Amino acid sequence: MTKLYDLSQPLNQETPFWPLYPPFEVKFIKRKPEHGVNAQYIMTSNHMGTHLDAPLHFVTNGKTIDQIPLEWLYGPGIIVDVSEVGDLGIYTEEIVERNAKAAGGVKDGDLLILYTGMSKCAWYQKPKPQGTADEERYIHMHPGPTRAFCDYLLRKKIHIWGVDAVSTDHPMNLPIGRFLPRVCDKVRAAAAKKFGEENLAKLFPLEDYQVTHNVLFPADCIHIENIGGQIEEVLNRQKAVRTTIGCFPWLFKGGEAAFARVVAFDYNK
Repeated sequence: MTKLYDLSQPLNQETPFWPLYPPFEVKFIKRKPEHGVNAQYIMTSNHMGTHLDAPLHFVTNGKTIDQIPLEWLYGPGIIVDVSEVGDLGIYTEEIVERNAKAAGGVKDGDLLILYTGMSKCAWYQKPKPQGTADEERYIHMHPGPTRAFCDYLLRKKIHIWGVDAVSTDHPMNLPIGRFLPRVCDKVRAAAAKKFGEENLAKLFPLEDYQVTHNVLFPADCIHIENIGGQIEEVLNRQKAVRTTIGCFPWLFKGGEAAFARVVAFDYNK
């Protein structure tokens, strides 16, 4: 019997939206007492909740959601725990390869999912003090890679990878750490404390703004953001687990991104 694990975050009007983007809005336009049916209307951007970015998001005339081959969206993959890097940490090829080794390593063409631990403080978790929900930490302090990690993904011939964080890019390569009002000074100060002020320009040069998007999308290496759900249950305290992974966006013709349901399939149960 196959065991399915939902790696998706819930989505509704309470879901935090990407900074400077419009929120998810939903309302009833028909109710059963008056119309004999319940019906809702939504208005939203694509970049919140669990979603898949298509190349068009950063590439003029790039592939759209409906042009992504189905073969990229389902197949062998690996989930790797990189949470040891902590808030604003940098995950690297070396960390991923080391942690993935016990599960057989990252194979060429894998669907690669990284567990940063940030999903623990996502908005839908139980509130503090008993719980761990902290949407500011989730959006402001997630870890990320540098340009070298992009080179690694391309060498591994990976088309789709994902993270349990609001972005695959480090906050210092995003508006969050560069120019977002009220927030960027706090994030930069925290990064300077972690890495040293003198190292920030080398780690996060100006030309690496949104580097995982700008470098990888032209090469058809795209990503899923805001993974969550049962990801800890799949890992089961292991540093890595090989599994079959599926990412299922709606068939959005011309879409630059789309909400997606992400599932891990354990065929050994």
